[in-house]
Amino acid sequence: MDTYELKGDKICRVLQIYSKLMEGYTVNKAEEAQKYGVNERSIQRDIDDIRNYLDNDVERTGIINTVVYDRASRGYRLETLYQTRLKNSEVLAVCKILLDSRAFLKSEMKGMLDRLIACCVPKSNQKLVRSLINNELFHYVELRHKSHFLEKMWDIGLAIKESRYIEIKYQRVKDKKLVARRVKPAAIMFSEYYFYLAAFIDDEEVKKGFDVIGDSFPTIYRIDRIKKYEISDERFAIPYSSRFEEGEFRKRIQFMYGGKLQKVLFKFYGADLDSILDRLPTAVVLDENDGVYTIRAEVFGKGIEMWLRSQGDLVEVI
Repeated sequence: MDTYELKGDKICRVLQIYSKLMEGYTVNKAEEAQKYGVNERSIQRDIDDIRNYLDNDVERTGIINTVVYDRASRGYRLETLYQTRLKNSEVLAVCKILLDSRAFLKSEMKGMLDRLIACCVPKSNQKLVRSLINNELFHYVELRHKSHFLEKMWDIGLAIKESRYIEIKYQRVKDKKLVARRVKPAAIMFSEYYFYLAAFIDDEEVKKGFDVIGDSFPTIYRIDRIKKYEISDERFAIPYSSRFEEGEFRKRIQFMYGGKLQKVLFKFYGADLDSILDRLPTAVVLDENDGVYTIRAEVFGKGIEMWLRSQGDLVEVI
């Protein structure tokens, strides 16, 4: 048998073993060696070749597959370790959420969506996914601040990670005046179109003018309104017992208005109770009487008052 025939036999053997693995069968080295008239070392090399091929094929498929030895069945089988790419449906959902957020400039939004689709969707489906969002992207309306803030947000995120003070010049809403603040950054949060920084004011004199005094309650700053900032080399220490719980804080704040922790009690007359419980993660139904629910919730700040008023006759504050 010449070299070409030997190579041809090996190629056919490897492809057949690969097909067997892909179909969910277990490959036994002794059985395969007998079937193809080779020794077990040859089958082991075939399996190693298949394993190397799967490792190199991750970029194309987005799926990390490997060949593992199964002691129970005394053979090799294919195992999917991880899927690196999102499914088409998942990418579409993320694109729709991004577009609905309106959080970024149109050029930034288009760039993010293009990269997301290019990285996560197979080329054969990219045109379809784009067609499902193109109309919404075409009519996309930017927010009025029209500012770039992604790098600023990243710098703030690093300051939070490294517990560094930040000196900011912040544009207030009421008079558009720039005010200077030295803060301990605690968390970055997103809510209804905007990204926010939750931070503790470091200046005792400044804190006297606020409704909330003390380290228990952070102040909320809209990141696009931070006009200038400087990350200090100085670090602050937060005892583990006093660390800021972003998740717990997020459950209790509405519309990103700072303020004291308070409990609200109200009656809900609407049919869709989930709309209330989803909006207020701390809400507890205390009573239900003839379709009217008595609800208690724990929230920070005055934003809850605005939201309750927006519900009209569906809500009665107790």
